[in-house]
Amino acid sequence: MPLLQIDDDGFRLDGEPFRILSGGLHYFRVHPEHWRDRLRKARLMGLNTVETYVPWNLHQPRPDAFRMEGGLDLPAFLDLAAAEGLHVLLRPGPYICAEWEGGGLPSWLLADPDIRLRSRDPRFLAAVDDYFRRLLLPLRSRLATRGGPILAVQVENEYGAYGDDTAYLEHLADSLRSRGVDVPLFTCDQPADLERGALPGLLATANFGSRSAQHLAGLRTARPSGPLLCTEFWIGWFDRWGGNHVVRDAEQASQELDELLATGASVNFYMFHGGTNFGFMNGANDKHTYRPTVTSYDYDAPLDEAGDPTEKFAAFRKVIAKYAPVPAELPPARAAKFSREEVALTESIGLLDGAPVLGDAVASSRPLTMEELGQDYGFVLYEAELPDTGPALLVLEQVRDRAQVFLDGQPVGVLERESHEHALTFSVPRRGSVLTVLVENQGRVNYGPGIHDRKGLPGRVLLNGAPLDGWTSRPLPLTTLEDLPFGTAPATPIGPAFHRGTFETDRPADTFLHLDGWTKGNAWINGFALGRYWSRGPQRSLYVPGPVLRTGVNEVVVLELHAPCHARTVTFRETPDLGPVED
Repeated sequence: MPLLQIDDDGFRLDGEPFRILSGGLHYFRVHPEHWRDRLRKARLMGLNTVETYVPWNLHQPRPDAFRMEGGLDLPAFLDLAAAEGLHVLLRPGPYICAEWEGGGLPSWLLADPDIRLRSRDPRFLAAVDDYFRRLLLPLRSRLATRGGPILAVQVENEYGAYGDDTAYLEHLADSLRSRGVDVPLFTCDQPADLERGALPGLLATANFGSRSAQHLAGLRTARPSGPLLCTEFWIGWFDRWGGNHVVRDAEQASQELDELLATGASVNFYMFHGGTNFGFMNGANDKHTYRPTVTSYDYDAPLDEAGDPTEKFAAFRKVIAKYAPVPAELPPARAAKFSREEVALTESIGLLDGAPVLGDAVASSRPLTMEELGQDYGFVLYEAELPDTGPALLVLEQVRDRAQVFLDGQPVGVLERESHEHALTFSVPRRGSVLTVLVENQGRVNYGPGIHDRKGLPGRVLLNGAPLDGWTSRPLPLTTLEDLPFGTAPATPIGPAFHRGTFETDRPADTFLHLDGWTKGNAWINGFALGRYWSRGPQRSLYVPGPVLRTGVNEVVVLELHAPCHARTVTFRETPDLGPVED
């Protein structure tokens, strides 16, 4: 593959002037059997490069374990990009933001109570160096200097919005270099943060979605020479629970793109194809109020969540054709989808009943956090016996992030971090009554100082003003549901419950699971974790990748935390429902 050069007047590729026309495509948000299709469509829109983050938390789930197989086979993704004739901008972090759980930082870092993330804390730097060592060894052959597709590698991510420790960035750059990264390094920041996040001697780039000429002029002021690159050209946005679905007009976005390309600058669309926060991997923001991100990462991108071209695909392709050759071939307009009405979920088991097969309880004087339990995602089930009868005021000093409270198995209330709720009152019928608190990790904060986001019940638990002692903490990561003893569904389940049903198909294809009438929970197809649903919206369907289905009998499992649909049915439709559009 050609080598990228950074000159005073721009990029060169093997000595020839070169403009980077790139699009964000996160391999970890796309089913691996769809990677080839999405990469091909990137080329057909006129792109010559794709960009991807690397999620440290998925690749290194424990300090002594490293994964790079299946949907995390980054070398395979890079090889597919190269086969399609695409270059790659690699963004390995360690912090990536990306509206991803914890900004990609592994939760086990937070088991140390006073660790300082994204800093020169020796504990953090040692973990980062180990991560880079494990990650980069199999990627060296994919660097452009060794014939691979990786043109350039990013150092950290929008660090100027978080700190200004140049020595920290220098350590990361040195760590990358010492592990064989000999392609150009670069930083990216929002325009106001350029000086804080840039590193002398490295290419500085800017992130923005409008006023292209103004922001590029600011970048030129900060860097009088060198290439101009918008590393994140925001052509859409992400959604949060309780908000509306955010879209951006295709014509307006195309005009902004035209303005950017007219300056001679390079660009990376954020996103070309957003994909999905499968399982529990959505992040959250906390600017004085905690706001978790939804499951879909559609992002109103040129390819929608199912990989079908949108209006923006054609509009951007037309603009790109003014500045660079575009293939004559067009992608198919829309792939066929699977549909099935009213699949009945006829088997159930209460979560409180099934909890012992999902995780082992740990006894302690106080509730343990997820990080203390060695748990990454999912739920924790806390239990304690109450010492007295009569009126009770329960105070949970810190709810991370949503607590359902039960007394002797009966629901008594919900406390939400998002609503700044901490207290409940109820009457205790007998001494020794069991208080149960089911806490959901709704996504660790992925931006700003709130990334030190420990989950569960990190603060004190008070009962009538006194600390409540004598707890068990049971991790429920829900990584597998195979051992749950399902039975005939009760007429009216009380509290959270798993519901299971089956359906058949002779034509596996992409589809969208609709849970009309259900309240809140998670869903799985054939053991594959689709993500979260919530009647709060805006998202009201879950994307199901076609490769998850199989010919013949398929299984659907829904964890409903409150009240299921009256008929206890779900529907598979050909189109999604991402909710009302933001004005």
